[in-house]
Amino acid sequence: MAFSDQIKSNPRLKKFFHWLLIPTNQARPRLWVRVILNRFYHQRGKNVVIRSWVRMDVLPFNPFSIGDNSMIEDFTTVNNGVGEVRIGNNSLIGLGNVIIGPVTIGNNVILAQNIVASGLNHNYTDIAQPIHQQGVSVAPIVIEDDCWIGANTVITAGVTIGKHCVVAAGAVVTKNIPPYSVAVGNPARVIKQYDGSRNEWVKTI
Repeated sequence: MAFSDQIKSNPRLKKFFHWLLIPTNQARPRLWVRVILNRFYHQRGKNVVIRSWVRMDVLPFNPFSIGDNSMIEDFTTVNNGVGEVRIGNNSLIGLGNVIIGPVTIGNNVILAQNIVASGLNHNYTDIAQPIHQQGVSVAPIVIEDDCWIGANTVITAGVTIGKHCVVAAGAVVTKNIPPYSVAVGNPARVIKQYDGSRNEWVKTI
């Protein structure tokens, strides 16, 4: 049995190694994890810029990768504690975003300011227990290539935004958005789609 499997199958050992990586009841990894360990586990492309005031809550539990020429702006939080976070090439993660995996962001994507994309939800099925004791569920978010997501958008777990989409500022995306669409509102709805046969954007409502 591999050492990692031995850790996973032994609750006491698992708890101990978890404590070595993260202080109890916290989400941010210890300094030695951020400075040393993550260098060996995660992938960065060429010419990547991650600003000084980005909070990288990145652990070796799950993959984190960022492609060539991509940037993460200040005051953003990236967390892969419960699911992988992958960012493609030539993508921009704007000021003050919150990215909680599992999240996959494609190539040439622009995320404006104060966007929340969380693949995590807290369970709440037993009203006799505090929510924090009921565990979590995850469902992957996918933002495909060439999308532009407007400021203050919320993208909920399990959503796929197809390639070449524009999501207007302040939208709350709760369902999949097909490729080549413009979506607005809360909950987000598609108001335009690109018609390849006519080479133009066509209103859908």
